Amino acid sequence: MLTRLREAISGLVDLLLPQHCVGCDVAGTAWCRECAGALGALRRVHRPLLGDAPPVFALGRYRGTARRAVLAYKESNRRDLAAPLGAQLAVALRSITSDRPPGDEWWLVPAPSRAVASRRRGGAHMARIAHHAATELTAARMPARVADCLVIAPGAADSAGLTPQQRLDNLSGRVLPRPRGLPPPGAQIALLDDVVTTGATVAGAVSTLDAAQRPVALVLVLTATAG
Repeated sequence: MLTRLREAISGLVDLLLPQHCVGCDVAGTAWCRECAGALGALRRVHRPLLGDAPPVFALGRYRGTARRAVLAYKESNRRDLAAPLGAQLAVALRSITSDRPPGDEWWLVPAPSRAVASRRRGGAHMARIAHHAATELTAARMPARVADCLVIAPGAADSAGLTPQQRLDNLSGRVLPRPRGLPPPGAQIALLDDVVTTGATVAGAVSTLDAAQRPVALVLVLTATAG
């Protein structure tokens, strides 16, 4: 109930206050075309924790305008960014899978956040983006659905300041599935996240889905750190 109230208040504020681009502050849009270019350089990401399967792709580097957009969306209540960021993920997924048969259905699985972080942000921030991405993909005749099927169990600490091994240990056994929310067996699954640093969250999510016999075909993230 509290989450719905926060979302209603946030939506009312968005209606009453004019939008400004999070990157350059130009009025009239949450994310202008020029700044959106900061998430236009799709590339493979490699991390020791991840290996090469499934492949991981990032739309941009976690710096400058792209970093401001991610932080504004996650930490400063800029929910108006969910739609444009979701749209950019949809374009990226279409580009990556352009050689596959048209009409194949995809299931988008948002990476989970700690419960305390989700409450602070007024809900699961990647699930919100995933729903926008699914809408864009379906409109482009690439059927997509969202399976918000992963949670982080209590006991996981904030990962800021942890080493790669500490991040992995912190999430070990704590990325759990919601059995009733899993994609169907044999589904094509794309795992979505906002930032890849060490890859611990992605590794935990991929491992959990593998254990549930729901292998991830690819991972798509908004940004990635330098390594």
